[in-house]
Amino acid sequence: MLIYDLIVIGFGKAGKTLAAKMATQGKKVALIERNKSMYGGTCINIACIPTKTLLVAAEKGLPFEEVIDEKNAVTNRLNKKNYTTISDAGVDIIDAEAHFLSNKVVEIVAGDERQELTAENIVINTGAISNALPIPGLTTTKNIYDSTGIQNLDRLPKRLGILGGGNIGLEFAGLFNTLGSKVTVLDAADTFLPRVEPSIATIAKTYMEEDGIEIFQNIFTQEVKNDGDEVIVVTKNRTFHFDALLYATGRKPNIEPLKLENTDIQVTDRGAIQVDKHCQTNVPGVFAVGDVNGGLQFTYVSLDDFRIVYNYLTGDGSYTLDDRKNVPTSMFITPSLAQIGLTEAQAKEQGLPYASKEIPVSAMPRGHVNADLRGAFKAVVNIETKEILGATIFSQGAQEIINIITVAMDNKIPYTYFTKQIFTHPTLAENLNDLFMI
Repeated sequence: MLIYDLIVIGFGKAGKTLAAKMATQGKKVALIERNKSMYGGTCINIACIPTKTLLVAAEKGLPFEEVIDEKNAVTNRLNKKNYTTISDAGVDIIDAEAHFLSNKVVEIVAGDERQELTAENIVINTGAISNALPIPGLTTTKNIYDSTGIQNLDRLPKRLGILGGGNIGLEFAGLFNTLGSKVTVLDAADTFLPRVEPSIATIAKTYMEEDGIEIFQNIFTQEVKNDGDEVIVVTKNRTFHFDALLYATGRKPNIEPLKLENTDIQVTDRGAIQVDKHCQTNVPGVFAVGDVNGGLQFTYVSLDDFRIVYNYLTGDGSYTLDDRKNVPTSMFITPSLAQIGLTEAQAKEQGLPYASKEIPVSAMPRGHVNADLRGAFKAVVNIETKEILGATIFSQGAQEIINIITVAMDNKIPYTYFTKQIFTHPTLAENLNDLFMI
């Protein structure tokens, strides 16, 4: 049996960062990854980086084949860079599938070869996988893809159907619409973007429809089947015909290959590994980080999980999940839509003494400079404590602007500060002056 100080299962953001950090401090570390194409984790290989690379390439007007080539070049480069970085730090990278034999014993399998490993600390970092709903034909019909498969098409579908109106579905809707597909979104929810400020969700839907994307709400799919190469989606009220179908119906923690039934590790009723405030499971010394522990499925949240576990293993354990309060999100539709904190409805439900303000991008000088007047800013504040309760930024660069507000919220900077802040001009960020003049 091979003995390590630390074993990390999975090459995602939290695990790879922890592995490298501990190895440079002289610890004997193994990082186990079953798929060489996943060196670096989900974000780099099949999620954030490739999808945004596809979008940027599409916006340049490149042909479909060149768009895919650009994505492959970027992901291949970063994949190799991640392997080299972690290897050079002194980590043993093991290409194998790992599963537990007991609480602290992991078996790795590579072809016919098997080996047992153990360590004082083990970190589960296996991410999440696409969630396929139990719709007849969904996993057996031709030309149906999840968010990974849709990135590797060899030709552009003329008609693309998308099941799901969440972040993933809408981002791919915008991407393939830009590439030239006729895109139809079939959303089971009765409200478009239900967690977004209603006024901004309304204009976001309007923009997508103006761009040529069809969006249907309250669609319940009963069956998926083929007619030749065509994909037929049968719903309660009508039948849709596509050349390809993407199902973007959420992602679930990837725990099945781990054989947790051989351990005492507890799992939540939603299939995530249960952890405490230090990201530690109920088995001392075994941690779960990133998407697999049921938290928000973002690479920057995974990185924060690293900080928590690293602080626990090498510091005083003072930084925990309890300290994670304000997490911004960004949806890369056109324009980008970023949020943090409470919506106005949530502030009202909580009985807070709030005030809100919304400004259209059409009232902003930079919007005219950019020749893009779409979007709006909205803020919700506590008029008694002067704290910022939440904000929604829907504009070019929203994914950058939201971070300014995050810093203010984390440091409890009163919203009135923004009314006096000096911003460069002409920028969209400078409109925070007016937004917070409530």
